[in-house]
Amino acid sequence: MKMTYFVEGIQGSGKSTLVKLLSEKCPDHKVLEEGDYSPVELAWCAYMGMEDYRAALEKHTSLRPDIEAKTHFEDDHAVVCYTKIRTDDRNFYQAMEKYEIYNNRVSFERFKDIVLKRYGRWDGAPLITECALFQNIVEDMILFRDMPDEDIIDFYRDIKKAIGDKQIQIAYLKAETDDIRRNLETARQTRVDDKGNEVWFSMLCEYFNNSPHAVRTGLEGEDGLVRHWTHRQDLELRICEELFWDRCTVLPSKLYGERDIRKLFG
Repeated sequence: MKMTYFVEGIQGSGKSTLVKLLSEKCPDHKVLEEGDYSPVELAWCAYMGMEDYRAALEKHTSLRPDIEAKTHFEDDHAVVCYTKIRTDDRNFYQAMEKYEIYNNRVSFERFKDIVLKRYGRWDGAPLITECALFQNIVEDMILFRDMPDEDIIDFYRDIKKAIGDKQIQIAYLKAETDDIRRNLETARQTRVDDKGNEVWFSMLCEYFNNSPHAVRTGLEGEDGLVRHWTHRQDLELRICEELFWDRCTVLPSKLYGERDIRKLFG
């Protein structure tokens, strides 16, 4: 069985670049971006019961062919890769977003059941995928469920069991604290609208500042995000060290070279 590569790290650590490099070295692997249909990850996808799915087709009749083309069926659910559908109808995206499983949209028991079943059912087919193991799951549990680190680590013990003996390698891009802030500031300056407004950063702050964890701890804005991402990185690296020590290679964010990449191939 060929290796699956999980490229992980906080926002701005260079994951997309590493995914591209790995895809060039492993042309027989399927490369998944966020929002693509994945057997292990549901970011930017609606996870819908069949009744809700049929109702969505009836409501958005003009988009029905596009919705059907971006839908995959799992047991009694439809997974709709709705962010891959192009439309000017913003109501469509808002309606479909309600069916994502992250940000405490479903109970923890339901969340756990969905995540573990999908990892367990995955056949181990070789993938190169970004943010599929940590980012969305950990953000959900820290920010929106306000869970202690130990409980999150326990959750990953269950994920490890679900993965079993499937061949995986985690490529974790570790960023220094100064780089975390620098990357955020660069994104603030570059992700603006045609009038120079920081639209992306405003949306990010609204998402972060209003999360239960940020409200409870008093974190907000750029300083709060840097502290949160530093904590999240520390936690994810701890999970790698304690649970996936034999399946993880830590690389310096944006400073890795060919020799570092070769470590991923044993």
